Amino acid sequence: MDILVLGGAGQVGTELQALAWPAGVSVHAPTRAELDITDPGAVARTLEARAYRAVINTAAYTAVDKAESDVVEAWRLNALAPAILAAATAAKAVPLVHVSTDYVFAGTEPDGAYAPDAPIDPQSVYGASKAAGELAVRSANPRHAIVRTAWVVSPHRGNFVKTMLRLSGERDALTVVNDQHGCPTSAFDLATALATIARRLAEDPDAPTGTFHYVNAGATTWHGFAEAIVAGSARRGGRSIPVTGIPTSAYPTPARRPANSRLSTDSLTAAYGMTPRPWQAALDDILDRLVGPVREGASKP
Repeated sequence: MDILVLGGAGQVGTELQALAWPAGVSVHAPTRAELDITDPGAVARTLEARAYRAVINTAAYTAVDKAESDVVEAWRLNALAPAILAAATAAKAVPLVHVSTDYVFAGTEPDGAYAPDAPIDPQSVYGASKAAGELAVRSANPRHAIVRTAWVVSPHRGNFVKTMLRLSGERDALTVVNDQHGCPTSAFDLATALATIARRLAEDPDAPTGTFHYVNAGATTWHGFAEAIVAGSARRGGRSIPVTGIPTSAYPTPARRPANSRLSTDSLTAAYGMTPRPWQAALDDILDRLVGPVREGASKP
């Protein structure tokens, strides 16, 4: 079984390539230089080169603030590319697994987690471009799974965990927004979920299709997440410094962030039998890789 992974240099793409895939599964992840996913001809030639059984698209323009001024590029990668991929995979009868985001929602609901069928209302260029990409995938390829996620972290590339570890080593105190709520997500756990969905779609013509959510279990704020990162680092020998919460209004950004990014994974559990583990357990695994094991005498929370 050949599976095509797009966005292989990113956090999730890196984890997809590193997974312990079953015997007989071969993962191909061309670089940007090798495949321009905004070029219909290049995409068609890639799909002709092998008998791919599934395509997993993790590629995206994710610079949320920069997208407010770099509108054309954000839409090129987040809307045009998925449209091209969906049309090309549909023509070959190949299922497409496409990663999307919590930013398609306004994030103004004060309580609870968004279900996949909740009304979308993106508040940023990034969110609007990703919503357009979702629509393109739904419209062109009936054999699709759109998987929305949020707050993705890993030992790879730039992300919130690595930033907090760096800053906690450089500063004597941190201030982090405490009124944005969401669900941290391990890139490894998300990659495992995407791989499971892709294989099922490749093997079972009756596998569930549609839009799903995958995040780790539980919710917190960016402030609570930062506190957990600093505390986890301290248990591994890192510095223990205070982390103070501040309102979003005290940290203005070009793009509007959702105040509520919590996503419900109930439909994914029902469709594919996946029960995400708590984000705290996923964070511990990431810190073990970035900082080291918990030191003797320091207990995990």
